[in-house]
Amino acid sequence: MRALVPATAVLLLVAGCATEKSLKPSTEAQVLPDRKNTAVAEAGGVRLVADGSAWKGSPSNLEGTLTPVYVRLENQSGRTLRIENEDFQLIGAQSRFRYSALPAFPVGAAERSSSMRDEGTGGSGRSSTFYVGAGPAWRTGWGWRGGWGSPFYGPYYPGPPYWGYQCEEPLPTRDMLRKSMPEGTLEDGGTMQGFLYFQSVSGRDEGVVLQARPVDANSGEVLGTLDIPFQVKQ
Repeated sequence: MRALVPATAVLLLVAGCATEKSLKPSTEAQVLPDRKNTAVAEAGGVRLVADGSAWKGSPSNLEGTLTPVYVRLENQSGRTLRIENEDFQLIGAQSRFRYSALPAFPVGAAERSSSMRDEGTGGSGRSSTFYVGAGPAWRTGWGWRGGWGSPFYGPYYPGPPYWGYQCEEPLPTRDMLRKSMPEGTLEDGGTMQGFLYFQSVSGRDEGVVLQARPVDANSGEVLGTLDIPFQVKQ
């Protein structure tokens, strides 16, 4: 099985004392009976399970800077799936802005330790690895580029990520790396799980829809669209 080469980006973020937000399933969402904060959607033999309030790690105030969402994919489609961050988005209910998940950055010299192994069964790939530090401009699939300022602070963020923050912690932390959603391939009958770290949801949006578009790893065919609506809680 081949592992996909992750998208390239460089991440420079700091965790600040901003208002923390979490996502709770909306009334339209299909919620698990024993987990009121966990919702599911199914299409084409693929099941998406998501919890927008599950983050319990370092930094404890991550939700003030990014929007971490725990996701689990269960593949019963009869095909091998491609799993990439770009296949997931949060769509603002009011702004219609598409919040992107942080893309991965391959660091050739950095080796993941055994404590940072992939989560799931029947999958092939590696967890997202981030490069941290001041450096040249970077770009992602949705076209942002520049040396300073960061799209991960949302579409209405006024300026560079350091402005307005007094309690800062460099991101990503070891917990973020260890808990991140792997990228790669997912065989039929397999599962893959972990956190996706989305751009911070703007205060203008009272709700968002988590959208996943599973892709056949061999043909590139999109097998369907999985939508889970969430309310934004502060």
